[in-house]
Amino acid sequence: MQSMENLKKLGKLDQAQNDAWKKFMSFNESAMAEGAIPVKYKELIALGVALTTQCNYCLELHKEAAGKAGATQEEIAETVIIAGALRAGAALTHGTQLLS
Repeated sequence: MQSMENLKKLGKLDQAQNDAWKKFMSFNESAMAEGAIPVKYKELIALGVALTTQCNYCLELHKEAAGKAGATQEEIAETVIIAGALRAGAALTHGTQLLS
């Protein structure tokens, strides 16, 4: 796994006075805030997405956030299975393009 220490370097993007970075952070905070979908479920969704994109940083950050939001190990395990099923399903449906 990449070192989580690397995430400390994200502050350099903010130091660069990059407006896009500030807007991204605002968008991210808004997307993950309590809304029609509770934070716990948003974090489980984020874990499912991170599993499919295979972002180790996202996995670690959202695992921690999901736990803080009340997600159980059973819910996290089920999220892993759902992500696996979707990845496998995508391979199968895309495979139909190879068949004549």
